[in-house]
Amino acid sequence: MGFVIAIVGATGNVGREMLNILEERGFPADKIVPLASRKSMGQEVSYGDKLIKVQALENYDFSETDICLMSAGGNVSKEWSPKIAAKGCVVIDNSSAWRYDSDVPLIVPEVNADAISGFTKRNIIANPNCSTAQLVVALKPLHDAATIKRIVVSTYQSVSGAGKEGMDELFTQTRAVFVSDSLENKKFTKRIAFNVIPHIDVFMEDGYTKEEWKVLAETKKMLDPKIKVTCTAVRVPVFIGHAEAVNIEFEKPISADEARDILREAPGCIVIDKHEDGGYITPYESAGEDATFISRIREDATVENGLNIWVVSDNLRKGAALNTVQIAELLVNRHLIQPKKQAA
Repeated sequence: MGFVIAIVGATGNVGREMLNILEERGFPADKIVPLASRKSMGQEVSYGDKLIKVQALENYDFSETDICLMSAGGNVSKEWSPKIAAKGCVVIDNSSAWRYDSDVPLIVPEVNADAISGFTKRNIIANPNCSTAQLVVALKPLHDAATIKRIVVSTYQSVSGAGKEGMDELFTQTRAVFVSDSLENKKFTKRIAFNVIPHIDVFMEDGYTKEEWKVLAETKKMLDPKIKVTCTAVRVPVFIGHAEAVNIEFEKPISADEARDILREAPGCIVIDKHEDGGYITPYESAGEDATFISRIREDATVENGLNIWVVSDNLRKGAALNTVQIAELLVNRHLIQPKKQAA
């Protein structure tokens, strides 16, 4: 007997991707329930070759649901996740609402799968920020091999990280440029078409943005609190796929060749690193792929035991929907939950 899975935010970019990935990976679900706000009730979403009607979140009873994949934003999650969890349904949340709660495990299965056992404290598991998820997949095997002391990260984040509104704004502004229409900034603080914006999320007192702080806090929580992290997060005019230039300082010596060999064997990683024209991955090529791609692996002679790497992944998949489904698979494969109907 399979599981009953609810998806909150099923009409959004990530929610729809969750539905696709659950079907693609053959998740053992007997029933899929797409949920959204009342205004989306009655819309249809695709699950394999089926169309399923969206139900209103506030009207749904979670008492017979096993897992809820939550992708409706932090405010919705803060209100609803504890209510859903109290019904005995495990919530896997894609927002930032629970990531920094010490009683909620923050999980990337390739990095810290064993931490998932802590979900029983609140019945909630957090999914990391999209830029952090791909980063720690690449860093974990290198940290195990040579112990990371410090990382400097510059992100190049696609507009899909800002939702459908971000994608629409890039499209409409790009079209406006070609037909000489006026450009309007709604989702972003400045024009995004043919431009880059060094500002994602709100500014904090120290001058960093919340997005940059998330990379710092989440890397420390999942990988190692001793690692020093600094980040600059930049929005770029790309529809799907986040890229990161990462400078790493290690405690122990590690060569570029050694790093390349380690990453080739690491779960979730694909190395494409030829020193020739086109011998690397760009965000465009990562779209629709599950892997975290690593290119441009090279030694940094300006610091002791330093490396530079280029990390690219589909932010809607590994950065959000795929990682959420992998967490659900971890619960099932480790027999940490059983279908309620079977248990009854």
